[in-house]
Amino acid sequence: MSISRFPTFAAALLVAVVSLFHVQSLSAATVAPQKAKPVVSILGDSYSTFDGYVPFGNAVWYETRPSKKTDVFDVKETWWWQLISRGGYILGVNDSYSGATISYTGYSGADYSDRSFITRLPRLGSPDIILIFGATNDSWAGVKVGEYAYGKFSGALLYDFRPAMARLLEEAINRYPGTEIYFIINDGLRDDIVESITEVCRHYSVPFIQLHDIDKMSNHPSKAGMKAIADQVLEVIGK
Repeated sequence: MSISRFPTFAAALLVAVVSLFHVQSLSAATVAPQKAKPVVSILGDSYSTFDGYVPFGNAVWYETRPSKKTDVFDVKETWWWQLISRGGYILGVNDSYSGATISYTGYSGADYSDRSFITRLPRLGSPDIILIFGATNDSWAGVKVGEYAYGKFSGALLYDFRPAMARLLEEAINRYPGTEIYFIINDGLRDDIVESITEVCRHYSVPFIQLHDIDKMSNHPSKAGMKAIADQVLEVIGK
């Protein structure tokens, strides 16, 4: 190559490099950014526990140690792990507590305000979706349903189910604006508990998912039951 032609060659090379950079920049700009996976937090009772996956100090039902009370010994067999995995979600917080009630009343009339769903509600992080799976222990413990009371949440009223349920949903809506909230209803609960849940959910326009045909051991979901819960909940929230 002659020295006299070098400036022309250098200029052409520069133009080619600039053009290539421009094309690559346009290509990168046209690639759509990946949509972030929705974060799901869970507020539950024993049905949603697993040792090591709930806050320290929360009582659990499910764990890796073999037991005759259940055939679920792997966290991947829980309904919520299956839902997160299959649905393409990210697990936020699972604040589930075995034996917990929505109301402040527990078994034998004990005060369960320290572990109630209302008390644990603020601990769910910053989720896109909240799944509340409760009222089983309220049903089993014989908690009184009381009267419907919206916006009237004195301490005494919260020992009855209906005012406690209303307080839970109202606070969930106010505390987590823009978050999708669903209430999961166990099968086999008292009729007055189910009626109360559906009425309060409708009042606050919170969708509810009524489970059915859940296989259980010791009144808790078995492996098959866990899969059925995941299937039924995904069918609703996946839409």
